[in-house]
Amino acid sequence: MNKSDLIDAIAASADISKAAAARALDATVESIKAALKNGDTVNLVGFGTFKVGERAARNGRNPKTGETIQIAAAKIPKFSAGKSLKDAVN
Repeated sequence: MNKSDLIDAIAASADISKAAAARALDATVESIKAALKNGDTVNLVGFGTFKVGERAARNGRNPKTGETIQIAAAKIPKFSAGKSLKDAVN
């Protein structure tokens, strides 16, 4: 399922126009991004939790030259599925 398929499903399920469903989806995604950027956790009960994780700095290797390089520490988004989502899949 891609974004347009998801918009179609939201529009059909909520009985709203595709344009309104697209705006709602975009607003949801932007709100989650903004919360994560601020370091907050987004917990959707029954669906899952979005949070920011830390990845430590580490040594890597350039595959082309074999030279050792430093990979900087980074913040990464993480998602943990909730119980009802896990149950729906299994």
